[in-house]
Amino acid sequence: MPTDGSQRLENRMMREGEAAPLLDPVRLRIPPEVVSIAVKLQVLVSVSICIAFIGAFGFQFSLVHGFSMAPTLDDRDRLIVDRLVYELGTPRPGDIVTLYYPVDPDKVFVKRVIAQEGDSVRIVGGRVYVNDVPLREDYVDARFRSYEDWGPEVVSDGYYFVLGDHRNGSMDSRDWGLVPKRYIIGKVKIRWWPLGHVAVF
Repeated sequence: MPTDGSQRLENRMMREGEAAPLLDPVRLRIPPEVVSIAVKLQVLVSVSICIAFIGAFGFQFSLVHGFSMAPTLDDRDRLIVDRLVYELGTPRPGDIVTLYYPVDPDKVFVKRVIAQEGDSVRIVGGRVYVNDVPLREDYVDARFRSYEDWGPEVVSDGYYFVLGDHRNGSMDSRDWGLVPKRYIIGKVKIRWWPLGHVAVF
């Protein structure tokens, strides 16, 4: 029960428009599990905002399945793909792209563009030639090179020839043919996961 002095102080502060102080303040203790849930919700909201922001500017997230692009990309790598870039331009040799599998468009693959419409492609002993010029393919690891012969073939208008960097472990244009431009989803711009192997392409 408040004393006469404290009651007078409280009455005076209320007359002057100030909040009366709590004479016996109770310290609020938030359980750790509530704090943990709040932090997770904050992270979830932040991630959702980032995803919406990225999507609004024509980007999408993509997940690598398999090793057909090793060593450039590994299984379970997370990518950011620019879907808008090919609305304004065309894929270029050397681009890493996501595409719909021509045999089953419900599946999405990641490959590298090797040749574009009008180019002549052939493979001799695993060495790729475009318009009779051997490609410099530093991205193909010696362990993953193939030694087959293929072609020659001229790339049709509106189509692209694609290969995986893991040449002896990839199904690509050597197996299922050329890829129409409408099946190319976008250009791989960033590998953002794992964090220790972030890369910009």
